[in-house]
Amino acid sequence: MTQTLRLKKNADRRLKAGHLWLYSNEVDIEATPLKGLEPGAQVVVEAANGKAMGVAYVNPNSLICARVVSRDPGMRLDRSLLVHRFNQALSLRQRLYAKPFYRLVHGEGDLLPGLVVDRFDDVVVVQLNTLGMERLAEEVVAALDKVLSPRVIVFKNDSSGRRQEQLERQVTIAKGELDGPVPMEENGVRFHAPVLDGQKTGWFFDHRTNRAWLNGLVAGKRVLDLFSYIGGWGVQAAAHGAREVLCVDASAQALERVAENAALNGLHEQVAVGEADAFEALAALKADGEQFDVVILDPPAFIKKRKDISNGERAYARLNREAMRLLGRDGLLLSASCSMHLAPERLVEVVRGAVRHQDRHGQIVYQGHQAADHPVHPAIPETAYLKALGVRVFRD
Repeated sequence: MTQTLRLKKNADRRLKAGHLWLYSNEVDIEATPLKGLEPGAQVVVEAANGKAMGVAYVNPNSLICARVVSRDPGMRLDRSLLVHRFNQALSLRQRLYAKPFYRLVHGEGDLLPGLVVDRFDDVVVVQLNTLGMERLAEEVVAALDKVLSPRVIVFKNDSSGRRQEQLERQVTIAKGELDGPVPMEENGVRFHAPVLDGQKTGWFFDHRTNRAWLNGLVAGKRVLDLFSYIGGWGVQAAAHGAREVLCVDASAQALERVAENAALNGLHEQVAVGEADAFEALAALKADGEQFDVVILDPPAFIKKRKDISNGERAYARLNREAMRLLGRDGLLLSASCSMHLAPERLVEVVRGAVRHQDRHGQIVYQGHQAADHPVHPAIPETAYLKALGVRVFRD
């Protein structure tokens, strides 16, 4: 017998509009005490009048206390539904991409809240970010086996979000064997992605289309790639004809991978690396009189929570200001943000302020978003998190 979760009067509006999240203050705790529900269990969600609205998994200890997994109250999130959703997700990616390197499951965007799956051909990397998904780990493996039969399945369960769900952070291999980075390709350039010990799942597929745009503008240019990670932007720029690329990151391990990925494409002479904090690197390069034709800013999220917005916006503003100082008379800035809490118009404002601070002119010539393998759920603004601006910065 499945338990129920009764909502307060009018608290079903967002659900009717298509949203998948329920907050603890929307639950009628007189009718269905939240604390009486087993964390991670699946429940039937009811409107205040008792009408069944769908099935969700719950976590009474989280602000988002339930996430809807089906509109059909008779369904359960099990191996069968996972197989169905994986097949739906796969059909989209196969329409989009000729090669099997992409995000296969993008959480709520693919109607599977709390689940991320990135595919590197026959290696898949899974992130279970909620207790409800954690409880389905075995079913996820079985469903992936049925849909893709991959050689290796990695659980990269080390995201900070797991802490909010009171889950341990760990990396395990659920199927097969893996002892190092895995080969992949993006925009015609080859990489080795460190799926076991890299950031997130080892690679950031979300910037694929933004990189493709920039790749068309770098031939013969001198390029600075800040927060380079393993060279997604910088190595691709070199592969598309950049004269010289400097990749800067605070992680020595990431920069070793940049060098390996450059060599993999025969680009070791064009790509140099520098280990430094980005702000310190910008100051040092300015002091040395260095200039670049293109500067790429793809920082980690400076705004993790809503309360960080003002500090985060100041950090983005400072970063963009300092980066512009390194551009020549007529340069190109690629300014990105993966902070969900930074509205797109605020990034435009950051760039505008930085251009004026340097007494230059700016022209926004490109506005980019996350790639299509990171689909946006139209009822959940939080699923549209990535922003990228291509800005021509010039003097009179």
